[in-house]
Amino acid sequence: MKKFLPTIIFLFLVAIEAAGQKRDILMEPLPHEWSGDEMFIQAPPDDSFWWSRFDDPLLDSLITIATERNLSAMTAITNIRIAKAGWRTAQSALLPSLDLSAGWTREKSSGNLSQTGDAEAWYGYFSSMLEMNWQVDIFGKLFKRALSQKRDFQATEEEYKAVLLTLCAEVASNYFSLRECQAEMAVLRKNAMSQKEIMEITETRYESGLVSKLDVAQAKSVYYSTLSSIPAMQSNIDQYINAISVLLALYPGQIDSKLEKEAPLPDYVEAVAVGVPANLLLRRPDIRAAELSIASKASMLGATKRDWLPSFYLNGSIGFTANNLNKLMREKSMAWEIAPTMTWNLFSGGSKLSATYAAKAELEQSIIQFNNTVLTALQEVDNAMTLYKNAILTIGTLKETVKQGEETLALSLELYKQGLTPFQNVLDAQRSLLSYQNNLVRTQGYSLTALVQLYKALGGGW
Repeated sequence: MKKFLPTIIFLFLVAIEAAGQKRDILMEPLPHEWSGDEMFIQAPPDDSFWWSRFDDPLLDSLITIATERNLSAMTAITNIRIAKAGWRTAQSALLPSLDLSAGWTREKSSGNLSQTGDAEAWYGYFSSMLEMNWQVDIFGKLFKRALSQKRDFQATEEEYKAVLLTLCAEVASNYFSLRECQAEMAVLRKNAMSQKEIMEITETRYESGLVSKLDVAQAKSVYYSTLSSIPAMQSNIDQYINAISVLLALYPGQIDSKLEKEAPLPDYVEAVAVGVPANLLLRRPDIRAAELSIASKASMLGATKRDWLPSFYLNGSIGFTANNLNKLMREKSMAWEIAPTMTWNLFSGGSKLSATYAAKAELEQSIIQFNNTVLTALQEVDNAMTLYKNAILTIGTLKETVKQGEETLALSLELYKQGLTPFQNVLDAQRSLLSYQNNLVRTQGYSLTALVQLYKALGGGW
């Protein structure tokens, strides 16, 4: 039986190897193109800094500060250093270890142990020894483990890139949300001024006896309702400023002076290069990290398979031993030893088989996670494209709606001054115009955040 044991184990390893052959890790082929329209170009996305296209120097500076100071990014960098140290540690197992020892020994032997009854003896000697221990990685089990650690290290680098990509998108999204709230604040103040003027008109007409006090009360209710919305909007502005501060690893209030000054939302409408779905496999760091995780688990599976094979060691030592220190380095005092050995575990209670099954299950799990990551990426891109396209279409309609609302208010107010229409028409026109203008501003901000999410979903460009 012992004669055929190596052959049996070899055939067993071949069977495991055949069962674990690399296959296409994608569940099914990716679509050839996105389902878009003329707003999206199937050319490869630009790898430049996408946020620079908005031509906003303040946004550029905020993202630069965030990439340098953000605590999540710093944590990701630390993870890279930890993973690299683990890789170096695994690599060191491939090299021999050398130990140098030197010392002086004083011994006394027991006289009662001597067969001849001699008295006890004293011994003293000096020694200096260099020892080497080396596991010769003939079958590559140590190399596979080092390769697994290397892939983990590379995956942490991709995870860092994913953190940067998300960070840039969060800064841009919060910045545009801030500008949107400031634009809504401007709309509220502008409408409040208009409503105040109309309120004063109703007071004048009431004092002249042309209308009832109801008109004055209704005009005041609209005016003060608009004023009551301003504090809530200011709270939203403060919250977005604080959110940006945290992303930049700054305390609240440190960048208020730069962000409190109102600036218009970018009027940004252009065709976006989105490439093809297969581009995501090369561009998105989370997909690349998931792919490297598969490679790591595959290497670890290979290592567990090789654990079934024997291990070879080369141990040796060379040094000097002498009773007197002045004779220590003489040729006659030299002592050396070389001891190549082989160990082969023939039975381990099933632990090796369990380790192989566990490694194979982890590999299958990483493949499933990879496919899930790809599906999520495709969903994110498609959703962002849909949101951006529909937001742009809505903006065109809302601009015309606002234009008509302004005209409706002007006409109804003129007819009211002439006594040809009730004040209710003016009230309706005021409320509608405020709603139209707010919807326009919100949709403009929404289109920008959707575009940011699209750039994020496409990966790269950070």
